[in-house]
Amino acid sequence: MESHLLSFVTFIPLVAAAILAIFLRGEDAAAQSVAKWVALIATSATFLISLFILFDFDPNNTGFQFVETHAWIFGLQYKMGVDGISVLFVMLTTFMMPLTIAASWHVENRVKEYMIAFLMLETLMLGVFMALDLVLFYLFFEAGLIPMFLIIGIWGGKERIYASFKFFLYTFLGSVLMLIAMVAMYFDAQTTDIVKLMGHEFDSESFSLLGIQIIGGMQTMMFVAFFASFAVKMPMWPVHTWLPDAHVQAPTAGSVVLAAILLKMGGYGFLRFSLPMFPVGADVMTPLVLWMSAIAIVYTSLVALAQADMKKLIAYSSVAHMGYVTMGIFAANQQGIDGAIFQMLSHGFISGALFLCVGVIYDRMHTREIDAYGGLVNRMPAYALIFLFFTMANVGLPGTSGFIGEFLTLMGIFQVNTWVALVAASGVILSAAYALWLYRRVVMGDLIKESLKSITDMGKRERSIFAPLVVMTLLLGVYPSLITDIIGPSVEALITNYDTALEAAGAANQVAEASH
Repeated sequence: MESHLLSFVTFIPLVAAAILAIFLRGEDAAAQSVAKWVALIATSATFLISLFILFDFDPNNTGFQFVETHAWIFGLQYKMGVDGISVLFVMLTTFMMPLTIAASWHVENRVKEYMIAFLMLETLMLGVFMALDLVLFYLFFEAGLIPMFLIIGIWGGKERIYASFKFFLYTFLGSVLMLIAMVAMYFDAQTTDIVKLMGHEFDSESFSLLGIQIIGGMQTMMFVAFFASFAVKMPMWPVHTWLPDAHVQAPTAGSVVLAAILLKMGGYGFLRFSLPMFPVGADVMTPLVLWMSAIAIVYTSLVALAQADMKKLIAYSSVAHMGYVTMGIFAANQQGIDGAIFQMLSHGFISGALFLCVGVIYDRMHTREIDAYGGLVNRMPAYALIFLFFTMANVGLPGTSGFIGEFLTLMGIFQVNTWVALVAASGVILSAAYALWLYRRVVMGDLIKESLKSITDMGKRERSIFAPLVVMTLLLGVYPSLITDIIGPSVEALITNYDTALEAAGAANQVAEASH
């Protein structure tokens, strides 16, 4: 089983989805209950088996582990593996999915199809983090759009059709450029093996295109093509506008998966492709990316302050937090990349929990308008405590995982560009402004509104969903080396290879100029 562990973990949810699709009939209460339990058992089993990956993983080995390779059609290969960068994203996915299914227990409309969509989505997300072949990665990366498109479009809010098509078109169009770049990479390197491509030197000699000097040559062109896809997926300013609409219209579980896992694919893509394969292109584009990230942090934080819808406010908060991630990655130093990965994992727990917090009161009142609430602490003390905890974690309170991620990324960026660091640091103050403003208006004060006077506090199921998220947020806040020990050696190897490639390209360019 050791040699097929990754495939086993990846495809358990898909097998469960197939079982539901083939054998479950009817829409009665019994069939709905079976669908929910099958999905919960399958996602829980996936998490428990994925723990074997973590326990057997050797952080000091900077190569890929648990690698499995099989010949596929048309000479392509099915190749899976994990390293210190991807293994924790696999764990984040398997950890969040059972909680997502448990949070969907109240769903009564087309339950079987709903659970099948989430199970398929889990398989496709895991595939993205494990794929070691370009074609395989692209198939998983793009196919993940389909279940999410259906989740928003069928089980979403009033404007779900608009939001689902906007989500699909933005992310799909961004990936078209990436596909073109992948074809060019294959013709240049004669392989689709990601490990071999990392060691391949793509041409970085500058050339003129339509009278414009392309510094970094082919590498810069390919970097931009991949950047178009990953920037939309993150999402980075200014291609972030699909995210608030998608979050607002998606069901609670859809928002949790979108915020906790799907957004992380962009950051993972930068670490897996952009830095190791196109180091010269990345170096050329870094100043632009850093300033885009800094603008995103300030701009989306200010936009969050103006929101009347709770989900929209948290969605803009997610864009701001992803700004720290892109800054950390393109700082291209140990603290920056460590912080970026830490921030992505931490944000997965915290933002997922915040969307669940909105879901708790939405299930009771069927509105997300901030003005519809106030004084909930009087009727829902347990909810008020949980909401406060994750609000403070989102702000970056020391002792929570949110603080570690932001602090490390700011340390990393400060070594590269103090002005960008200064602008980004203001985001810490702005995040406190919108997060505490939201909390005060929803939870604090007197219970004046008649409609809220009969609202009930969280039940056992809801509390049990939040418990593991609280534990992880606190544990990583006080013991960050749980993550940094695993990612550290792989990140160090990535940075060493990146710096070496830049030096080699610089030396080659000097030789070329001398010969001219």
